[in-house]
Amino acid sequence: MLLADQIRNYVLNQIIIPARVDGNRFVVVRSGNVHKAMRLNNRIPAVCGAIGSYKFLEQANVKLISRKGPNQGMTVEWVFELH
Repeated sequence: MLLADQIRNYVLNQIIIPARVDGNRFVVVRSGNVHKAMRLNNRIPAVCGAIGSYKFLEQANVKLISRKGPNQGMTVEWVFELH
């Protein structure tokens, strides 16, 4: 499995699905938190690319509300609306 797929699956299973179960309407995903939780090393571009992709929006069935931060970095934050 490609690293991008692993990242998308991690965010879906560890962040998006639990937020849905809790009844949240929105969720914030921070690149640095995902990078650290997955114990990745110098893979922030991969994290940002995977979470910021249209493929992730479709896979997670979420709508991107906002994105804050640099193009790639530990402080990038996405706010998703859960469907």
